[in-house]
Amino acid sequence: MARIPHAIPATFIKVQRWPGVSRRSRRGATHPSLAQPAHLQSPAAVRVSHRAFVRASFSAAPPAARYRRVPCVTKVPGVTVRDMPGPSPSNSHDLNEQLARIVHDHNVTTSTTELRKQLAELAASATPDALIAAAEPHRDDPEVIAPFYEVVVAAQPDNARALVVLANAYWLQGRGPQVVGELATKAIAADPANRGAWHLWALSESDPRARVRRWQQVSERFPSDHLALAAVADNAASVAGAEHDYSMLDFAIGTYERLLEQTSEPAQREAVSTALSALRGWRF
Repeated sequence: MARIPHAIPATFIKVQRWPGVSRRSRRGATHPSLAQPAHLQSPAAVRVSHRAFVRASFSAAPPAARYRRVPCVTKVPGVTVRDMPGPSPSNSHDLNEQLARIVHDHNVTTSTTELRKQLAELAASATPDALIAAAEPHRDDPEVIAPFYEVVVAAQPDNARALVVLANAYWLQGRGPQVVGELATKAIAADPANRGAWHLWALSESDPRARVRRWQQVSERFPSDHLALAAVADNAASVAGAEHDYSMLDFAIGTYERLLEQTSEPAQREAVSTALSALRGWRF
């Protein structure tokens, strides 16, 4: 697979093949290198420090590899927070107007430094719930969301939703997987059922094999989460291509086959079928 600009640099780890077992018989089985020790079943602190690229998988294949490029089924621009209920909208009409004016001025001047300064000053005089309500119309703009939610998280350190929103804003800003992973881990500790926190925890892992394991944990915790299952397959395919690992290739194919059985949405089925067609023709 072609190198993605600004992708996280990865250090690949070689694993042994499964001796005496055919590729076809292994297909769909759990790869032994994905086995997770009992003491690692819960997320620990994320120890990564590279710049993040917003995608569930990002690995570079050697230029001499002879196989077709596989489309990534998961193109993750962050996590969805719109379905996470927040506090009821406040009646702080003045705060909303001030924020709208600041954002408008920023769109004209494009000064990010001045924007952050003005937002920090505005946030200092508002309550966390008022900040959350005011920021809601700007939820797709991480430059607006981050300063407000930094104040919210400082005031409510156990607010899982706020932690996820801030981590997602940092991810979209390219602030690095370390800070994103730390926030995601705190969100999981505050609310283990918060799926967005688990997604960001998996996304923030920079080691390719470890990222496969993390996505596998997420897919096992949330069996109906097709995005997580697709991320397992995408990342496994990336590792297989980068390391010429037939065992990981079979694991990726088996995972895509499981996903194809579970999804009925036409676009998803087409994407998975295309990936399977390419992977089945790979020869290293």
